[in-house]
Amino acid sequence: MMYLTKVSLLDVVAKQFRFKLKSFRGMFTSLMLLQVMAILFSLGGEGGGGGGSDTFSYDMKFYSGNIIMAFMLIWAFISAIVVTTQAYRYDDYAFVANRLSSHLANILFLGWASVIGGVTFALASQSLKLSVLFLKDREFIESHPLTLLQMTEGLAATILYLFLFTAIGYLVGMLVQWNKIFMIILPGLLFGSLFLNVLLGSESTFVIDIGQFFVRETSFLLFTLKVLLASALTYGIAAWVSNSLEVRK
Repeated sequence: MMYLTKVSLLDVVAKQFRFKLKSFRGMFTSLMLLQVMAILFSLGGEGGGGGGSDTFSYDMKFYSGNIIMAFMLIWAFISAIVVTTQAYRYDDYAFVANRLSSHLANILFLGWASVIGGVTFALASQSLKLSVLFLKDREFIESHPLTLLQMTEGLAATILYLFLFTAIGYLVGMLVQWNKIFMIILPGLLFGSLFLNVLLGSESTFVIDIGQFFVRETSFLLFTLKVLLASALTYGIAAWVSNSLEVRK
C-alpha cells in the first residue's frame, strides 16, 4: 500500500534555506574582501586637524566605520538583487516548492546574511582601530567610549540597516526581472531627482528624506519597528510583483 506524505511549508523553507547557504557561499567571501578594501580606504581617515607652538606640535585625524558601513550596505543591496536573478530562482524548482516558500527562504537567507554582516562589521571596526595603532604609529583615543548597551544596540541597528537594504535590493531585482525597462527607469529616477534638486538649489531629496526618516529616530524601539515594517512592506511588494513573472515549464 502506498501512502502520500504531505510536505509542510516549514520543511520546504528549511530545505531551501540550507540549500541557499551552500549556493551563496561566494557572497560571504565577497563580503570579507569588501571589508578588507573598506578598512584600507578608512586608514586615510575622515578628516582631522593639527596645531602646535614653539615647543610642540600635534596632528589629529578622525577614524570611523562609515566607509566600511557604506561598502556593506552596497553589498547587501547587490546580494539581494543577485538572489532574484532567473538562474537562482530556477534552482528552487529542485524542491517541491511554490513562490511563497521560495520568498520565505530568500528572506530568511538574506536575514541571516544581515546578521553575519552586522557581526563582521563590528569585527572590522575593531580591526580598523588595531590597524591605526600598529600601522600609523600613533595613539588611538576613542572620543565616545560605548557602554555594553550602546554596543548591543549598535550591532542590532547595523543588522537592521543591512536587512532594510536587502529588502530594497530584492524589490529592485524583482522589478527588473518583471520588466527590463526598470534598469533604465530606476537609475533615471534616482539621478534625475538629484539633478533636479541641484538645479533648484534644494538640500533635500526624496532619497535623503526617506533616509532621515530612519536615521533621525532617537528611540531604538521605534527605529526597529520602522525598519521591520518598511522591510515587510518592501518584501511584500516584491512578492506581489513576482506573481507576474513567467512560470517555468
